Parts: sequence; C-alpha cells; structure tokens
Amino acid sequence: MRVLLGSGGIGTKERTARFKGLLTEHFEGCSRILFIPLASANHQDRVIKMRDLLGMDESNLVLIDQSHAEDQIQDVDGIYMGGGNSFLLIQELHRLGIVKAIRESVKNGMPYVGVSAGSNVACPTMMTTNDMPIVLPETFDSLGIVPFQINPHYYPGKITFTHQGDQHPHYGESRAQRISEYHMLHDTPVLGMWEGSYVHWDGEQGKLIGTGVAFYPDKESLDLRDGAVFDKGLNLRQSSA
Repeated sequence: MRVLLGSGGIGTKERTARFKGLLTEHFEGCSRILFIPLASANHQDRVIKMRDLLGMDESNLVLIDQSHAEDQIQDVDGIYMGGGNSFLLIQELHRLGIVKAIRESVKNGMPYVGVSAGSNVACPTMMTTNDMPIVLPETFDSLGIVPFQINPHYYPGKITFTHQGDQHPHYGESRAQRISEYHMLHDTPVLGMWEGSYVHWDGEQGKLIGTGVAFYPDKESLDLRDGAVFDKGLNLRQSSA
C-alpha cells in the first residue's frame, strides 16, 4: 500500500514546499489523479488551487464526477482526498457508494493521499474527528485503509487565546481528554498528529514525518518524534531516526 496522510497546517512557505514535495514523490508515476473534495462545498475552487500547487491541469488532476464516480476510480492512477468536514465527507462517500471501490483500489496498490478530513476517513471510522456534525451520515464507518484512528490538528495540553491584546487561558478540554473519552468505549489506538505532520503507511508499518502522540486504551500515551516507525497498534518498531 502507498498511503500518505497529513494533519493540515500547511501555512508557511516552508511547509507548502514540503507538502508539494511529498505529494510529487508519493504520486510519482501517476498520470491521472482523482481529486475528491467532497468534505467541502466549493469543489471547483479546491481543484483549481490543487492544480496550481502541483503544476497540473484537468487531464492530470481530475475532479470527481458524481454521476460516474465509481468508474473514475477504476480509470485513475491515484486518489487525493481533500480536507473539510469529516461528517459531510463520509456522508457523500457512502451516498455515492464508492467506499468499497476506494478501499479495494488502495489495498491493491493505488497511491492515496488524505489531508485532515481525508485522513480521518482513511481510518476504520471517522469518530476521532474534531469537526461539527453538520450532517448526519448513515454510518461513521470509513475506508479502513489504516488500522488505527487519527486525530488531525492535534495539539498538546491546554490552549490560550488573544483578546484585545491580552492572553487568556481557555479552560476547555484538551485533545488528550477528548481522545480518552473515545477510549472509554473503543479499543482502537489513536494517532494525534501535530499540524504540518504526515504519516506514510505501507500496509504493515507507518513512518511519521513531524510530531505526534500515540494514544492507547490500556496504557500511557507515547510521544512520537520525527522518523518514528510503528506497527498497526502504534507500537514503536525501532528508535526514532
């Protein structure tokens, strides 16, 4: 499998350059990539921005056509699943009936890239999203092309915010507390990914680019450094590079 998942947070020139480099490398040899921006409403704007970023045109980065989406999946070399709202995205994927087709194509070797919501739906479920439930999908079951859950946009500890020039503590729940609530009911480990971080997954092991935290249902969480290699249960396989 050739899977690349990102948290988001591509807000600087350096991060944009790294993002472009990772995409170019990941999609090497792919002449037609299917772009799926169903997590948002502005599909045309999203595909134009991605074509500009990657230096591609409509023949290389193909916008999903909802009238024959399943046929398109069989006619491309790679899939890019865009970000936005995970509830909306999983609803649309099930509505179009393409979850199985994407899963089987990726498991058979088709390169897949997902960012933010596109990372959430690569997991067994989308239950560890941060998004508001703006729609009610028929199921939270997702693509299941990685065996662990992802919490994108993860940050450690509590946050502060600036109001009228002053710093204030937020006093709200941390992401770690939210993930612990998930583990009260579910056993799947969760990877909290800092902004600007990525994971390569080959079907057997993953490699982290950036910073993350592995959360388990039955033991303490583990901080993961850049280069960390882990197995299906988010257990380290070797020392971080």
